[in-house]
Amino acid sequence: MLQKKYLLPIMLLVQILVLQIISFFPGIVENYYSNGIYLGISNFSRIVLGWIPFSVGDIAYFIIIFWGLHWFWKKRKTWRSHWKDNLLHTLSVLSIACFLFHLLWAMNYHRVRLFDNMAIATDYSDADLLKFTTRLIAKTNQLQLQITKSKDAKVVFPYSQEIIFDKNLEGYELLARQYPFFEYKHPSIKKSIMSLPLTYMGFAGYLNPFTNESQVNYKLPMYTFPTVAAHEMAHQLGYASESEANFIGYMASIKNEDAYMQYSGYVTALRYCLANWDVRNQKVLTDLLKTVNPGILKNFKESDDFWESYESFIEIGFKWFYDNFLKLNQQEDGLDSYSKFVDLLVNYYRDRAL
Repeated sequence: MLQKKYLLPIMLLVQILVLQIISFFPGIVENYYSNGIYLGISNFSRIVLGWIPFSVGDIAYFIIIFWGLHWFWKKRKTWRSHWKDNLLHTLSVLSIACFLFHLLWAMNYHRVRLFDNMAIATDYSDADLLKFTTRLIAKTNQLQLQITKSKDAKVVFPYSQEIIFDKNLEGYELLARQYPFFEYKHPSIKKSIMSLPLTYMGFAGYLNPFTNESQVNYKLPMYTFPTVAAHEMAHQLGYASESEANFIGYMASIKNEDAYMQYSGYVTALRYCLANWDVRNQKVLTDLLKTVNPGILKNFKESDDFWESYESFIEIGFKWFYDNFLKLNQQEDGLDSYSKFVDLLVNYYRDRAL
């Protein structure tokens, strides 16, 4: 008879095998989990926790980290003598965490791609990218000039972060009029208590998969804040792919009636397109940068200066971990999957106005 101490570790292996099989059936995941079970779970979590002004998930993580360190410290003298029991206990905890992680959110990694759901092509040429980037620069220049009245002035947001959260809801409401599957209800968007550690790790925000709270790094430059928050809200809707969350967050920003919110979306998209050219063709990038209003470049520098001031070995370690985490969860390009946002943009706007 199987001893209880082996049950959960074995179930961890079973879960890994089941997830590998499930990845071949995205349609089933889409219909029965992403648009079924998950909607009930996520709405319930946000209704219960959304009204609380602070991040419950952040506090839970602090408690879990403290408990884990305490347990390891208490067991430090028994790692050799009782290594098997300690290993089984660790695997049991991982098994429970893995089960909850996938039940509460992460099964969305295996859903149908947004490319397919919205009938957006995946391939494009350098000429397509150049045409789109040129159009995007013109649009972003226009907005920057409209807001600041000067090509040379960077955009400074006049809103508090709390107001931005409210405006994000307005953007999603307008987006849902065109695409009902992006309807966002029961807000649970919060400034992360762990914003300083997040900054050192190089992250602008995250979704807590266990509490379904959107966590936004409150230390960010304000012009990026709306689109980062909208990105995390997209994760709450069940879009686990980083490129898809980028695209939905961008769409919710540019659909907003507020010019500042629109600017956040367009300038984020522009930054990704220019980064793409940085890899593809340095000469084209140089030529494109000459056409960008100096005020926009000042906003870019604001971000560069911010992240450079917090650079450390911690960021390298955590980004290596997250890169491999994404690869284990059906995002083969790891952190580079964020840039696939450009693939969605270029093909979506092939026959649409910006």
